[in-house]
Amino acid sequence: MSRYIQALKHPVVARLSLIQLISYFGTWFSQVAIFSMLVEYQASAVTISLTAAMAMLPAVVLAPVIGIVIDRIPFKRLMMPLLIIEICMTIGFTFINSLLQVWLLMIFIFIRSAASSMLFSAEMSLFPKIIEGEMLKNTNEIHSIIWSFTYAAGMAAGGVATYYFGYDTAFLIDALLYTVAFFILLGLKLDLALSEKLHSHWQMFKNGFDYLRSHPKLLHLIFLHATLGLTSFDALVTLLADYQYKILIAVPLAIGWINAVRATALMIGPFFIGNWINSQNLHRFFLLEGFAIILWSQMQDNFYWSLVALFGVGFFTSTLWSYTYLMLQEETESDYMGRIISYNDMFFMLSNIATALFIGYAFKWGLSLSATTFTLGIGFIGAALYYLWFRKKYL
Repeated sequence: MSRYIQALKHPVVARLSLIQLISYFGTWFSQVAIFSMLVEYQASAVTISLTAAMAMLPAVVLAPVIGIVIDRIPFKRLMMPLLIIEICMTIGFTFINSLLQVWLLMIFIFIRSAASSMLFSAEMSLFPKIIEGEMLKNTNEIHSIIWSFTYAAGMAAGGVATYYFGYDTAFLIDALLYTVAFFILLGLKLDLALSEKLHSHWQMFKNGFDYLRSHPKLLHLIFLHATLGLTSFDALVTLLADYQYKILIAVPLAIGWINAVRATALMIGPFFIGNWINSQNLHRFFLLEGFAIILWSQMQDNFYWSLVALFGVGFFTSTLWSYTYLMLQEETESDYMGRIISYNDMFFMLSNIATALFIGYAFKWGLSLSATTFTLGIGFIGAALYYLWFRKKYL
C-alpha cells in the first residue's frame, strides 16, 4: 500500500487518478444500463456482441490518428474537448427508445469510445514522460486498481440504479460524473515539450510506423498485451444473465453483480501479486489465468459458484495487464510514446472485438456458453507458451 501512496504524492499522478476514478465509475455505471436496455428490447446475441464490439472499434480504426494527435497536441488541451464529447454522447443515449434505433446507439457509443480511447492513450503516454522505473510500475498498477474498483462499484451501483430508476437516469448520472471530471482537469498544471510538433502529420505517421517496424521486440510485446483482450466478457456476461440466470435474479442485477465480483478481484489482485510478478515468471501468471477461466466455464450452471470461480479469473488479470503494459512503456522512446501506445491499444481492442464477436457468433451457431468460456481459457495457455518463446529470444 505504501508504494501506491508514494506514487500518488506526485501531483499529476494524483489529479489524473482522481479524474480516472470519477469518469471510469460513470462509464461502468451506464454500461449496465446499455446492455440491460438491449435485453429489454429483445436484442439478439449478435446485436449484443456488435454493440460490445462498437465500444472497442475506435481504438482499432483510429489508432494511427490517435497516436499522431497525442504526440502533437499538449495533453491538457487535448483532454478538455474529449471529456466534453463524452458528456454529449452519454446524454445522447437517452434518445434511444427502441431496437430500431440501435444503429444510433452504436454511433453514440463509437464516438464516445473514440474520445475515451484517445484520452486513455494520452494518459498512458504521458506517465512514462514524467516518471520511470518502480514508480511507473506502481502508477500502472494504480490505474489498473482504479479501473477495477470503478468497474466493481460502477457495475454494482449501475445495476441497482437501472433496476430501480431506469436507463435514462443512469445515463444522466454518467454525464454528470464526466462533468465533474472536466472541472477537476482545469486545475492540472503540466508543461511538456512536443519534440515533433513541427513535422507534418504524414511524416509523423511514417516515422512512427518505421520505428515500430524496426523494433520487432515492441511488436511482440504488443501482441502479448493483446492476449488480455480474451477477458472481454461483456457479451458473455450479458448472455449468461439473459439465458441462464434471469429465472433467479433480474438481468440488470445479474450483470451488475457478476461484473462487481470480477472487478473486486481485479482490484485486489495487484496488492497480493504485484510484487511477485517479473519477466522470469510471467508465463506462470498467464497459465493461472487460463486455468481460472477454464474452472469458471465448468461452474457457470450455478450462479453462486460461478461468482466464486469468476473471482479467481479476475484475481490475475489486472497484474498481467499492468505488467505487460509496463514492459512496452520501458522499451519505447519518449518521442514515439503516443504512437506506439496507440498501436498497442489498437491491437488490444482488436483482440477485444474478436473476442466479443466470437462469443456472439459461437452462441448463434450453437456452441454452449461453457464451451465458449473454456476456449478463451485455452487462449491464455497459448499466451504462456508464446511468452516463453519471446523470453528465450529477446530477454
